[in-house]
Amino acid sequence: MPIPRSPSLLSPANYDNDAASLRSPSEQDSDSDDDELLRQPRSTLELSQYDRSVLEDEDELEKLLTRSGPAQGLRRIFSPSGTSVRIGKKERRRARREARLSRRERVSEEGELMYEMEEGLGDDETSSLVSGGSSIDDAGKEGFIYEPPKRPSWQKLVLVSAIIAVLFLILFLGAYKASSSFRAIRPHAQRLLSNGTALFAPTTIMISLDGFRADFLDRDLTPALHSLVAKGVSPQYMNPSFPSVTFPNHFTLVTGLYPESHGIVGNTFWDPDMGEEFFYTHPAVSMQPKWWNAEPLWETAEKQGVKTGIHMWPGSEAHIGVVEPTYVDKYNGSEALPRKVNRILELVDLPGPEDETDLASQRPQFIAAYVPDVDQDGHKYGPNSTEIRETISRVDGFVAGIIAGLEHRNLTDLVNLVVVSDHGMASTSTKRLVQLDDEIDLRLVERIDGWPSRGLRPKQPENLEILQEQLEKLGRKYADAVEVYTRETMPERYHFSNNDRIAPLWVIPRAGWAIVERPTFDAKKALETGELYHPKGIHGYDHEHPLMRAIFIARGPAFPHQPNSRLEVFQNIEVYNIICDSLGVNPLPNNGTLRLPLKPVGLHSDSHTPPPAMPSDPPASTQPTITTTVTTATAAFPEPTPAATDAPASTDSGSVEDEISSWWEKVTDKLGDLKEWAEELFSAEIDNHPQP
Repeated sequence: MPIPRSPSLLSPANYDNDAASLRSPSEQDSDSDDDELLRQPRSTLELSQYDRSVLEDEDELEKLLTRSGPAQGLRRIFSPSGTSVRIGKKERRRARREARLSRRERVSEEGELMYEMEEGLGDDETSSLVSGGSSIDDAGKEGFIYEPPKRPSWQKLVLVSAIIAVLFLILFLGAYKASSSFRAIRPHAQRLLSNGTALFAPTTIMISLDGFRADFLDRDLTPALHSLVAKGVSPQYMNPSFPSVTFPNHFTLVTGLYPESHGIVGNTFWDPDMGEEFFYTHPAVSMQPKWWNAEPLWETAEKQGVKTGIHMWPGSEAHIGVVEPTYVDKYNGSEALPRKVNRILELVDLPGPEDETDLASQRPQFIAAYVPDVDQDGHKYGPNSTEIRETISRVDGFVAGIIAGLEHRNLTDLVNLVVVSDHGMASTSTKRLVQLDDEIDLRLVERIDGWPSRGLRPKQPENLEILQEQLEKLGRKYADAVEVYTRETMPERYHFSNNDRIAPLWVIPRAGWAIVERPTFDAKKALETGELYHPKGIHGYDHEHPLMRAIFIARGPAFPHQPNSRLEVFQNIEVYNIICDSLGVNPLPNNGTLRLPLKPVGLHSDSHTPPPAMPSDPPASTQPTITTTVTTATAAFPEPTPAATDAPASTDSGSVEDEISSWWEKVTDKLGDLKEWAEELFSAEIDNHPQP
């Protein structure tokens, strides 16, 4: 039987004395209206919409009464009362929803308000409901029961603390990294030096004299370089890296890496992964960034805020990496030396830190310049020719122009000047040739890498063993002329094995020797006809041979050593760190170990200093030809004798026969040049007047 509706069940004031005071009149009126609306017949959809609107109003009111902010989450975690308040709100909202749903369920489809009794409800419980007993009272107050705050567990505290510590560490490391980059740049602004008219941050000019052999300094042809040695610091010579050719060594100078590490393993080589050949005289190929597998000094400097100007340095036009030099001059092998002097000084004269208004044109702090003249004439005329003496003198005049330009600008003590070379040069002879195709079946060879060495790549894997056996025979026959290695047996000091660009088999000539193949050159025929072998000067041999020695001379504020200081001999992998330190640039990991300040071992003028070496080429008259057995040959690399040390540089061969031969070679060269000129003229004439 339905129980009559009792107002005590619908009005909280009848079972809670504080309810009337806690609720505003508007809320009480709202409840009265709710009751009135519930008495009217309504569909279930209308009741649901009505309940939803009421709940949304309550949510808006609760948002206005609840504090929120960025710290609210942390406040709930660590506040002693945060947990219980949050639970109370949820329970209160759930109680309200249940109350309203119970009302809706009591409305029949005819609009009459019905009260249903649960099964098993006893008389005592019914009377308790009617009289507003404690069971309903407790149910109504359940949402407002105070619960003591739960203390966070130690695991939670440890987890939160660890997260905060990790976030703090990340922020700290990020700030430190940013400040490190800042510190790498700021010292250049703080260590400004003035020449009286302009401010200069640490600045270094590095000049490479290609093919300038170390003993060229001892031919009384280089007063400017001698002056630089006397006022600066230098070893007696610097060893290049193997192979002692131009492109690998110039990239070593600006990376501090062995060629096997930076990837430029020769002037010419094959890359099996790309299936392409690198050839240094084809800029369209060699100046593609895919060949250059290391970050050069100019990119590292630019990334650290140090502007750079690169004048014709090998590889500078290859767009290596993501940062270009501020200034790049393309290679021009015919550029006159005075023009080079002017260009370098033009870069020095650009606006610097003192001119904050001119941001478009800024002075570079690192200037690298390449001078090819000695190498070019060394190949053409030989390292002991009259022509190379003239070239050495002209190049020394170029260095004198740079020194004078710095002195005129009062920059001698403000700008570092470093002069290096990449390798030396050895004379060749028609009597020092090995005809490779007489000893090796070249039909089994797919490609020949390198020059003057020969790296052999077999056509088929099964050809490798056959070629290796043939090379071993060649090595025994010409023991004083060549070295034969596989990539695995290459001497460790060469650092020339850990790269797939290095061929699996190698024939490396000893200094002064050359390897030839027909039809490029027929050694036996040349001996019969008197044809001269060209080039007359070659490098690329064992990088520690006396004829391959290079130079390193430094002077400036980064080298505050006693004038004429002498360093221990080192390899050119050390130059990169030295230049970076002179600029305040952080170098990348590399194979070098020397760092500034350098540690001299004495002076060049000390009595105990070893005398300068005057290496001589193997005498042509005592070397075996391709038809002579190796047992009749004398030593291929005679050590310099005291007499040779004291001999004038202009008479290295030391015999009338060699002087006559040199004179005849000059005449032959002139005739050859005339022949080439006539052929070019004839070809041009044919091109201008094509046959019908």
